[in-house]
Amino acid sequence: MEERDLRALIEEVREGKLPRRSFIQQMVGLGLTAPMASMMLMHEGIAQTMATIPYKPTKRGGGGALKLLYWQAAVHLNPHYAAGTKDVDASRVFYEPLANWDTEGNLIPFLAAEIPTRANGGLAADGKSVTWKLKRGVKWHDGKDFSADDVVFTAQYAGDPAAAMTTVGTYKDIKVSKVDSHTVRVEFQKATPFWAEPFVGSTAGPILPKHVFEGYMGAKSRDNPANLKPVGTGPYKIVDFKPGDILRAEAFKDYHIPNQPFFDTLEIKGGGDATSAARAVLQTAEYDVGWNLAVEDEILKRLEGAGKGKMTFHVGSDIEFVSLNPTDPWNEVDGERGSAKSKHPAFSEKAVRDAMSLLIDRKGIQEVIYGRGAITTSNFLNNPPRFVSKSTKYEFNIEKANAVLEAAGWKKGADGIRAKGNAKLKLVYQTSVSGPRQKCQAIIKDACSKAGIDLELKSVVASVFFGSDFANPDTFQKFWADMQMYTTTMTQPDPQFFMEQFTSDQIAQKANKWASRNYVRWSNKEYDEAFKAAQVELDPVKRAALFIRMNDLLVTDGYVIPLFARPRPVGVVNKMVTSISAWDALPSFMSYWYREA
Repeated sequence: MEERDLRALIEEVREGKLPRRSFIQQMVGLGLTAPMASMMLMHEGIAQTMATIPYKPTKRGGGGALKLLYWQAAVHLNPHYAAGTKDVDASRVFYEPLANWDTEGNLIPFLAAEIPTRANGGLAADGKSVTWKLKRGVKWHDGKDFSADDVVFTAQYAGDPAAAMTTVGTYKDIKVSKVDSHTVRVEFQKATPFWAEPFVGSTAGPILPKHVFEGYMGAKSRDNPANLKPVGTGPYKIVDFKPGDILRAEAFKDYHIPNQPFFDTLEIKGGGDATSAARAVLQTAEYDVGWNLAVEDEILKRLEGAGKGKMTFHVGSDIEFVSLNPTDPWNEVDGERGSAKSKHPAFSEKAVRDAMSLLIDRKGIQEVIYGRGAITTSNFLNNPPRFVSKSTKYEFNIEKANAVLEAAGWKKGADGIRAKGNAKLKLVYQTSVSGPRQKCQAIIKDACSKAGIDLELKSVVASVFFGSDFANPDTFQKFWADMQMYTTTMTQPDPQFFMEQFTSDQIAQKANKWASRNYVRWSNKEYDEAFKAAQVELDPVKRAALFIRMNDLLVTDGYVIPLFARPRPVGVVNKMVTSISAWDALPSFMSYWYREA
């Protein structure tokens, strides 16, 4: 389609002559995805409304209990220092952002009265500011009124480096000011094509009540009782929370969306394992919804055969990957293990990284273990399609891996393990406790053993591995192992926040309490420059090319080895109607969930 024809269609949508959905369908027919088409309209200032989300109940409550099962249990309820998905999701039950992303990549207002556009004056033509009008009549769970003061405060709280929030990168360089009691302006230092990061989505967006958090700024932030007993604006109000175990809540009677929520009470049970969780939803229907049922597909199909529930797979850009440590996790530099000042004794050599990639049978892992729950890929960034590189590739070849190592001078000793100088390819490979992940580890270990690499497999309980305990040596943030494997989630249909996790200024280290987002601790000047350019590039084609370049730099350097893209696997009992977006947290649209009669 020629540009003038595309512009004509966009103007028809703007004027109301062409339905938004019809435009998206036409774009899909031309090879775009629905999120891409929706983002195209959003960049033109044409926003989505709440009315498109299906919801049949005509009154609040009456639905009884809603029971969710998370086999990783939340340990706190503050969204701005949530390192793992379990804590992001649990926090999102209570706290809301100004807007969320729906399954098609549309922005849906929650605490905002409307989505900013150029037409309504919300988006500045120079891309340097966005003005949000806030919803009136919203109450915090303690009965106090929500206002612009809370939004301004949230930016100050999260953007304070002394607080060591995981969202500090989103807020530290922006200026947020109060226009009036229900209007705020966000000002960026430079033209910002992706303005919908601050205050948007479940990872960086949730708004905190100023009157509850202002006494716990900076270094005192971890001492706030509200970290365990939230006071939010969400559809459910806290009743009881036992960290690492169970969360109970009840419907908030003054919730600002009419007739919501449908359910009277909410329970989120944590712990256990994915297989047991799948059984409790699909086979026995003890729970209504099961989160992240990363179970062998053969087992899931067998459980679905009971006829009580089904699996749903939500495609976004989540990725399971293996990271090779660029730093030395065993020896201290200036009193710190895994210091960014150190180098790994083996992986600092490119040949070893190349060999490791050749020793991972991605296709076999997908076919034998994950089935519907995995899409094999050589890219870290896999969606939306215009950001996907066509330059990378993967290969499984044990013979070639041996040749690469041999040519680089890594010789097998009497024990069959390769060594070079004082370095030996005897490595610790860690991940969380999960049936499929342990099988994946075993497959990789077997291939590595045939190339003279000895892997010690380490599996850490998920609540610890993805936890936020600074004192625990086994968290994935510390990365005190040679290799580790997990999934990272992309929480919005734009890769800016997602790809920020590999920038040099985000390296997790002792100085920032391992709270920044670059847990791999990989650093690359060219990557940093491309990321900074993408932050201000208003041309969508040039901006997409920059993200593709970032992906290629990351993947070809070899410290990050993508395994497969992961559609989010959620188990749902029969008659449950859910709205779940792969671009946001599982509970983001929980207020729209209901049970059919």
